[in-house]
Amino acid sequence: MEVYHVTEDAETFTCNAYLVVGDRTTLVDAGSWDGIVEEIREHTDDLDAVVMTHQHGDHVEQLEAVCEAFDPEVYAYDHHPERDHAIEDGDTVRIGDEEFDVVYTPGHSDDHVSFVSETTLFSGDVVVHDDGAFDYGSFGRTDMAGQSRERLIESIEDLLERMPDRVEHMYAGHGDVFHGDVRDVVETALERAETREPKYPDE
Repeated sequence: MEVYHVTEDAETFTCNAYLVVGDRTTLVDAGSWDGIVEEIREHTDDLDAVVMTHQHGDHVEQLEAVCEAFDPEVYAYDHHPERDHAIEDGDTVRIGDEEFDVVYTPGHSDDHVSFVSETTLFSGDVVVHDDGAFDYGSFGRTDMAGQSRERLIESIEDLLERMPDRVEHMYAGHGDVFHGDVRDVVETALERAETREPKYPDE
């Protein structure tokens, strides 16, 4: 399973969007960078599916453009005009060559889900890595309307409970890609979130 960070060279604010090439070539989040369609075409002419972790603008802004270009099936927790399939906690979706469990992980947003397989975690914004706030294991911000630190903490706990110990690849919505002991990164993020201290000084 090949994973490409297709918004890595974006010069505008966007989430990390990942193109997973395999049996079912899938884009995880569409981002907000207007160059994403051309970047996807650098790797494939066929996109089977898009799976959304949540629908904040930096994750979903280019979804319509991606759908116009590739006509993929779209999977999301909440309604979206482009959504073909509603997903819920406990569902499974195929991303690339692997089956991923859908884990409902709200707190940063009410519609947030994460995707976890035997080897890989697509964590969206619930847990991130080297994101500028912390350099090893961080968590999504919860200082804006509709967000909840308490619910985010519960979501990280749920994710740890559902995540196999041998997960060694983490692709988060912001910050760097991580390869290694993903459970340790997630546990570190949980410890930081539990301090209840602001993630950013101006929160």
